[in-house]
Amino acid sequence: MKIRTLATALSSMAVIGISLAPPQAHASAEALIRAKCLPCHTESDDGISRISQQRKTPEGWLMSVARMQIVHGLKITDEERRTVVKYLADTRGLAPSETAGARYAMERRLNTMEAFESEQFTQMCARCHTGARVLLQRRPASEWEHLVHFHLGQYPTAEYQALGRDRDWLGIALKEMVPELASKLPLESEAWKQWQAHAPQAVKGEWSMSGHMSGRGGFSGVMKVAAGKGKDRYTLAFDGRWDDGRPMQGKGQALIYTGYEWRGDLVVDGTPMRQVFAVEDGVMRGRMFMRDQDEVGADVVASLQGAGNSRVLAVHPSYLKAGETAELRIVGSGLAGDVTLPAGVKLIDTVKRSATEVVVRVQADGAARGVHPVAVGKVSGGALALYDSVAAVKVLPAFAVARIGGNGTPTAKVEARFDAEAWAAGADGKAGTEDDFRIGVMPAKWSVEPFNEVAAHDQDVKFAGLMDAASGVFVPGDAGPNPARRMSASNVGNLKVVAEVEQGGERLRGEGQVIVAPPRWNNPPLP
Repeated sequence: MKIRTLATALSSMAVIGISLAPPQAHASAEALIRAKCLPCHTESDDGISRISQQRKTPEGWLMSVARMQIVHGLKITDEERRTVVKYLADTRGLAPSETAGARYAMERRLNTMEAFESEQFTQMCARCHTGARVLLQRRPASEWEHLVHFHLGQYPTAEYQALGRDRDWLGIALKEMVPELASKLPLESEAWKQWQAHAPQAVKGEWSMSGHMSGRGGFSGVMKVAAGKGKDRYTLAFDGRWDDGRPMQGKGQALIYTGYEWRGDLVVDGTPMRQVFAVEDGVMRGRMFMRDQDEVGADVVASLQGAGNSRVLAVHPSYLKAGETAELRIVGSGLAGDVTLPAGVKLIDTVKRSATEVVVRVQADGAARGVHPVAVGKVSGGALALYDSVAAVKVLPAFAVARIGGNGTPTAKVEARFDAEAWAAGADGKAGTEDDFRIGVMPAKWSVEPFNEVAAHDQDVKFAGLMDAASGVFVPGDAGPNPARRMSASNVGNLKVVAEVEQGGERLRGEGQVIVAPPRWNNPPLP
C-alpha cells in the first residue's frame, strides 16, 4: 500500500468528517451496506455476518470501515463512509451507560492512566492498545472468538510478543478471555433496549457552557444551536470569555450519533477544534480539543436553557480566600431568584445577571472553610472552595507523555500541559490527610529538572524540550538524531515537572513527571 493512501485514511479516521455533505437517509445507508459490504460478508436471518453481531461507538465503526479500505481494498467515498458510519452508530451503537468509564478514549484524554480489576484483561487486551477500545464494543461469544482469530491473522506475531511468550496466549484468549468478554460486554443488553426506546435528546436552543483548558484557564459562555441541513445535523455559535476577561468566540457544525453522541466541528478564535460530548437530559459533558493537536483541550459541561432545566453548573473562579473581596461568575441555566452564598461570604453587589450567568461581588469574612455549593433561587450547584491558606500543591496530570516531532518529519510534536492544583488542610490542620480539600487550579511558576541520575547524566533538561514558566505548557524537542547528544541520540528524556505556588513570601512546591517519547506514528480515533 502507498504511504499516502494510509496517511490519508488515518487522517480521515481522526474525526468523523462532519463538516462536509450531510449523511443520506437510512434507506440509502442500507443500500450502501448491501452494495459495499455483501460482496464479502454474508446475509442470513441473523443479519449481516460480523456487522450485525457488533455494537460500537461512531469512532469504532469509523475504524472498522477505514480498515476495510486500508486492508481489504474497499472502494467507498468520504460521503458514503459518513452515511454508513452514521447508520451503524445509530442502529448498532452503545447506550450512554455502556460508554461510562471509557469515554476518555473518544475524548482524546491522552494521559489517562488505565486500571482494571481483571489482571487477565490488562495483560491480554490492554497491553497493545487502550482497554477502553475493548470496553467500547459489544459482541456475542462467537464474535469475540472471531476477534481473537482476527488478531492472529492481522498480527501473526501477537502471541510471541512481550507478555505473550510466557503463556499459552491463544488458549487463554479462547478459553478464558472470550467467556469473560462475552459475559461483561454482551451484544444484547437491557441498557441498549431501553435507550433505543428513549426519546431523542433535545439540543436546539441556547446552552450555557463552562470549561477549563490546562495551560490557558477557565472559560464560560453561551453556545447557540440551530437545526442544520439533514437529520441530526446542527449549526452552532459560541460567544463567551476566558476567566482573564479575553473574549472567546466560535462557529461550526455538529452531528449527533446514536441519539446522544455529539460531535462538533468548529473554529474558535481562528483555531479549528472538535467537540466530543455526551448529551443526556439537558446536559452536555465531554471535551473540546484542537483538531490538529488533540492533547490541547478543555473539559466542558453545558446546560440547555428551557423549562424545568434550571441548574448551577460552575462558579468562576472556583475559590475564595478568607478576608478577600472578589467578583464571582455563577454559570448555569434558568438562573432566577436570590443568590445564596456559603456561610461567612457576604454579598456586596450584583454586577449583572441573566438566565445563564449571575455576576456578584462578594467578601469572605469568617467564611466556613471547605467546598460549598452556590444557590440561585431554588437551584444550587457548582463548587466554591473557601480557604485561609494553601497547604499543598499537586501537579496535574501527575504523569504525562510528550512526543518529539517536526524537524522535517511527517509527525507533529505532542505537548504536555499541566495545572497546579492547590489543596487546603482539613479540620486536623495537617496536609496529606483524608480531610484535606481541593481549592482549585492556581497560577504557578513552572520548571523542569532531571527525573533521575540517568536523566541528569544525559542532560535531558537541555535537550528534551522547554517548559513555559508561566503556563505549564511543555513543548518537546525536535525529532531525529541530535549530533550534540551522546551517541547522537534523539531528544527523548525523563523529566521532573515542578510547580511553585507563591504564598506569603514562600513557594509551595508540587512535582510531577513527563516522559518525552518518540513520535506518535499511528493516531487512530480510539487509541
